[in-house]
Amino acid sequence: MESIWQKSIKLPEFPRLSGSMNTDVLIIGGGIAGILTAYFLKQSGLDCVLVEKGRICQGTTSHTTAKITYQHGLVYHKLLNSSGLEAAQKYLAANRLAFENYEELCKNIDCDYEIKDNYVYSVSDRQKLENEIHALDIIGYKAQLCAKIPLPFSVAGAVKFPSQAQFHPLKFIAAIAEKLPIYENTFVKEMCGNIAITDFGCITAKTVIVTTHFPFINKHGSYFLKLYQHRSYVLALENAQNICGMYVDESKTGYSFRNFKNYLLLGGGAHRTGKKGGNWSELRQFASTHYPNAQEYCHWAAQDCMSLDEIPYIGQYSSKTAQLFTATGFNKWGMTDAMISALLLCDMVQGKENDFSDVFSPSRSILKPQLFVNSFEAVTNLLTFTKKRCPHLGCALKWNKAEHSWDCACHGSRFDENGRVLDNPANGN
Repeated sequence: MESIWQKSIKLPEFPRLSGSMNTDVLIIGGGIAGILTAYFLKQSGLDCVLVEKGRICQGTTSHTTAKITYQHGLVYHKLLNSSGLEAAQKYLAANRLAFENYEELCKNIDCDYEIKDNYVYSVSDRQKLENEIHALDIIGYKAQLCAKIPLPFSVAGAVKFPSQAQFHPLKFIAAIAEKLPIYENTFVKEMCGNIAITDFGCITAKTVIVTTHFPFINKHGSYFLKLYQHRSYVLALENAQNICGMYVDESKTGYSFRNFKNYLLLGGGAHRTGKKGGNWSELRQFASTHYPNAQEYCHWAAQDCMSLDEIPYIGQYSSKTAQLFTATGFNKWGMTDAMISALLLCDMVQGKENDFSDVFSPSRSILKPQLFVNSFEAVTNLLTFTKKRCPHLGCALKWNKAEHSWDCACHGSRFDENGRVLDNPANGN
């Protein structure tokens, strides 16, 4: 089930760790957030090492739709109401800074970087769109409310952010990762303070950064309460529409669209991991109705960590871990959030002030409505009788017919038919 990105490039390979070592900064997790963090740390002259349990960027990074945008659904109206004007302005400013850093880096990298307008549409609720436009006016950004967009169904309208971007994420990674100190196939079995224990040696670090998608250290931060995981599905279609932009439904269960070369990337069929959803069958039905002459080139699925308040957790792992950091909860906007993580963590590791640290702090209040939903799911699944249990915290597993996997509705761990772990936070079979 390779994505279109995996089919079109081979990433550089890195050695397995052999023996023990010391470093100033250890990064655990080789997705785009970890690699960008290593890149900026090296640019700053810091000694760092990145370890990945398998190959780099084989998880969410290789299964993204790779939109670089600071328009994250209809988030600004929500942030203005829940977190206030200053937080909403900082969130926008941080994402614009992330966009500018991609823009600068991609000038010298052949990664199919293209400027495209981005649209968040609603099928039936124009009021939501008008609320977002009003919130953006207050925050200080002028967006456009469009009545029509070139999709094969009617909409109530769309909020447009002009001059956003899309790219090939793995071509970008291949360029920036090539000379970084990376060890692949190096699984961190256990953390003992600032010492990472692997099968092939120990790494002692002054500072540790965890970028493993879902943070795997359970005794700090309460991420098992602060996060849940969401799966979404993508088809790459030949002989479909050139839509001349990037589009996403404001509903979590709606569709997303973008082109890559001669393909239309159609996303949707989403559901909470461990629950039922439309998956590829829903997308194939949509394509047969609206693009009857299209042929499927490939298909894939992605898994995203969702925070309680639609803001990522970037910073100290918990208020009690001075030299342990993390970046997670990207809420399906991993490209810009990964860049924010790298820039913010690079400053924090060096003791520099950063204007955005308070907005993304993992120690901010967790008293949000989603907390009670997450808690209910955890209790329900813990009390469900089944022999198949997740080794993370013991929740019941459910069979995913579409992907032939055992999935955990509590925290999103997934296992193949034979019980081999596919997705964390579980780190064992």
